[in-house]
Amino acid sequence: MINNNKWLVVGLITSCHGINGQLKVKSLSDFEERFLKPGIRWLQKENEPPSKIELTSGFKQPGKETFIIKLQGINNRNQAERLKKCKILVKTNKLPKLKKEEFHLLELINLEVKTLENEELKIIGKVINLENEKNNLLVVELFKNKKKVLIPFVKEIVPLVDIKNNFLIINPPNGLLDL
Repeated sequence: MINNNKWLVVGLITSCHGINGQLKVKSLSDFEERFLKPGIRWLQKENEPPSKIELTSGFKQPGKETFIIKLQGINNRNQAERLKKCKILVKTNKLPKLKKEEFHLLELINLEVKTLENEELKIIGKVINLENEKNNLLVVELFKNKKKVLIPFVKEIVPLVDIKNNFLIINPPNGLLDL
């Protein structure tokens, strides 16, 4: 279950773009409208609380997974430079509604991780975090040795997610849990 008083990082400001205050953003979201549709957004600098700012425009860079955005009041490169490394956040109570059988990646944190061994489900660990670069990776802490392993979040390896009952099943290839 998602805590409605928390923040979710949906993007990272990586650099400036041009001289008129535009910013390059690396998306950590499946919802492109977060960087395209004008409206209120939240920025967070390192070790500071989030602050409200308005997105006035944005577009996706052709052939890339980055967006160029314009924020109200950021009108030159010097102002934009000060926002490098800021996180773009949304409140978890503002997450888009999903279809049945879909879920937000944030809901995977703290799920028990089970494997099928000799036709029995065995609890082997729990999801403690997510890594999101080109692929979504589950950071799983194994109970037997407290080791953290990265599990690719793909249907072939994670065939079942049961949010209601707080677990997921993995079918790891040989050696994945030994890394």
